Order: sequence, then structure tokens, then C-alpha cells
Amino acid sequence: MIQLLFNTLSLAAAYSLLAIGFVLVLNATGAVNLAHGSFVVVGGFLAAGLGSWLKLPGAVVLPIVLAGMMIIGGLLSLIAYYPLRNRPAVSVFISTLSMSAILETATLLIFGPSPRVGPPILSSGAIQVGDVALNVQSLSTVLLAVVLVAAQYVIFSRTVLGKRLRAVAEDREMARALGMNVNAMIVITFGIAAALAGAAGLMFANTFYITPGDGEAYMIKTYVAATMGGWGSLRGAIVGALFVAAFEVLVPSLPLAMPSLVGALPSLEALFSPIASTIWLYLAFLVVLFFRPQGLFGEAVQQRA
Repeated sequence: MIQLLFNTLSLAAAYSLLAIGFVLVLNATGAVNLAHGSFVVVGGFLAAGLGSWLKLPGAVVLPIVLAGMMIIGGLLSLIAYYPLRNRPAVSVFISTLSMSAILETATLLIFGPSPRVGPPILSSGAIQVGDVALNVQSLSTVLLAVVLVAAQYVIFSRTVLGKRLRAVAEDREMARALGMNVNAMIVITFGIAAALAGAAGLMFANTFYITPGDGEAYMIKTYVAATMGGWGSLRGAIVGALFVAAFEVLVPSLPLAMPSLVGALPSLEALFSPIASTIWLYLAFLVVLFFRPQGLFGEAVQQRA
């Protein structure tokens, strides 16, 4: 059971990076970036390609992935957001959806359709802690996510750049009136969001195979996590990511945790399959929307798209 909880925490850590990046762009622009899931795919393939070429662990190629994804995220903001920033939010919604298709198709053309596996963050194998064998990749994922989230917190709360980014997210017109370069701050926000998603892609590429068509699934899970936690809430995004991971890992494992119940009622086992767990996740999502449409932690941004 401890191993299951640790696996859940590891998956939640990766999803948290996705959800936080999604919320950062949402707060800064008031628009939904539907290309966010594709950043995972691009980051995962970039990590897999670099790992295979350089024969280095993920922790070493991570800075290259982060830098590359920051550039891609910034370019996307210039192409898909700025020309449409004064138009209805649905215009940005559609343009980022188009960019998602472009990114994934470009990945397909460059790397081909075959699934790829990325390098481990540190190494493969497991370490023994008492009676529990902890997967090194899972442990590395949690530690890396904590480091990246902490770095994001320090940047946004302790640096001049971070204070400017927060000011733009809170009130763009006031920030512009105070002489801040709002356009540059939004480009940087897109870059940071893409870098966090790319880091998640590096994690997923080793734990699971990564394919060019995975972006849609990651986008939906990110959207669910952000909405369940509270539209625009950073801590809500982390809690929402934990919910998504719990349904993906813990629900399919219930037959192992409660073998007597499943033995008495074998038909129940199908209710806890990986496919069924996805249904339970979206049912829980609907329940949250019904009883707390503002999300578990309330909405920092009072709009939805």
C-alpha cells in the first residue's frame, strides 16, 4: 500500500507541473492555452532524443529541455496569442488548438510515429526502505517536481521579475500604467509554463512511453485538475492534480487492496479497471462542478472557457 501511495504521489507531482503552468498562463492572459498538453509531447520527445544521443540521465538533459521549451512557449505566445489578444477569448482558444495540432504533427514528422522512452531522471531500479522497495524514477520525479515548484515559487515571490509577472496577472492595465512591459511578461509566462510542461514530459517519457498523439489526453487531465482545484488557483491546481493521479493509480489497485470484496463479488473487478477508473474520475469531476462550481479552493480567475 505504501508503494501505491508513493506511485500516486509521483504521478501527482508530474501532473502538478502541468496544472501550475496551465494556471500561470490563464492568470496572465485570461485565456485557455489548449496547446499546453502538446508541450508535454514536445518536451518528452526532446528528452528522449537528447537522452538517446548523449547517453545521459534526465537530470543532465533537463536544463536543455527547459531552455528549449521556454523558447517554444514564448514563440507560441507570439503566434497564437498576441495577434488575437484583443478579440474574444474563443479566438485564442481556437488558435492554441491549431498550434497544438501543428506541434504534434511536427513531432510526428521529426521523430516518427513510434513510441519513445526517455532517460531516467537519475537511474533505474529501486531502493529498499525498510520493507518497501521504492522506485528510483518515482522518487526522482517527486524530488524534481518539488525543486521546480519551489523554484517557481521563489521566482514569483522573491524576485523583481516575479513581482512584475504577478502584477501583470493581477491587473494588466495597471501594470502597463506603471511602465511595465506587459507583452514581455506574458511571453515569459508562456515560456515558464511550457518549461514546466516539458519537464513533466521528461518524467512521463521514462515512466510511460510517449507518442505524438498523447497531447490531447494530457490536456484534458490538466483542464480537469485546474477546474477541480479552482479556476486560476495555483494550490488548487496541485490538489486537482493529486485527485487525477489518485483515480489513475489507486482506483485500479482497489482489487489488490480489498481482495476479499472482489472475491465475494467478482463482477466488481471490472468497475476498478484502468478504463473504468477514467469514468470514475470524470464522474467525480461532474460532482465537484455540481456542488462547488467554483472549484475546491475557489476561483482566482472569475471566468471559464
